[in-house]
Amino acid sequence: MAIDRMSSPGNEKALRYALPALAVLVVLWILWPFNSVPTGSRGVVTQFGRIVRIEPEGLIILPPWQRLALFSIRAEQADIENADGSTSDTQPVKVSMTVRYSIMPDKVAEVYEKYTHNGDLSSYVQTATQEIFKAVTARYDATDLIGKRALVSSDINAALREKLSIYGAQVINIDMRNFSFSTSYMAAINDKVTQEQLRLAAENKLKTVEAEQKQKVAIAEAEASAVKAKADGDAYATLKDATAQAESLRIQNQALTQSKDVLELRRIQVEQTKAERWNGQLPQNVYAGAPIPFFNAH
Repeated sequence: MAIDRMSSPGNEKALRYALPALAVLVVLWILWPFNSVPTGSRGVVTQFGRIVRIEPEGLIILPPWQRLALFSIRAEQADIENADGSTSDTQPVKVSMTVRYSIMPDKVAEVYEKYTHNGDLSSYVQTATQEIFKAVTARYDATDLIGKRALVSSDINAALREKLSIYGAQVINIDMRNFSFSTSYMAAINDKVTQEQLRLAAENKLKTVEAEQKQKVAIAEAEASAVKAKADGDAYATLKDATAQAESLRIQNQALTQSKDVLELRRIQVEQTKAERWNGQLPQNVYAGAPIPFFNAH
């Protein structure tokens, strides 16, 4: 019975249609011409192993004899740990760096053909960065390398940009960290800094003492000047007063010399003042020789 159902006319007809449809699906799956390139990538189209074109982001249609490889142009990162270098005065120096870079879009075909099929150039970047670090640090002595970190970083950045352009990459930025010298040299640097700080502190203390002494001298000079000015003023005032008195006496003597009537005039003025102030009463007890108001006329 089972064999009869399998070999029935209806089943044979369905099987006859299903097999061709399945074959079509398999062919379409194999020969599907529609592809897409995502954002941040480029599509490298090859034909029998040869690059024929580079496709931007979006939908593309490929014939079955061509292949599509996705190539990233996004920012990549290469970490360089403990890169070694030596200064111009033969001091060993180490640094760790992180270099962020990306493939230049117009260099995708060249990079794909020569270096990498996915945009990862980290091994090339690491090697180039170590070479650049050695070359740049050799141009500076240890003191300048410490005091001119910004200039050193700029030199490394410029040299690395030029170097990586050979590989079709562009530098986005460089982060330098763990910049260090040998332990003995750092100890010497710290000792030198300490001595310099002590020297500056002593100089500042000396300047402070000198300033205080100058201030005291200035105050003393100002006080002495004030005392002298006061003494001069007092002497000048005394001299002026004495001069005025002498001048007054001179004028009076001159007047007396010129006229004897001046004394008489003054006596009369005195007597007149007494008369104006007398209340009109005579003394109750008069003794011999006692003065009686306005009776001792001459």
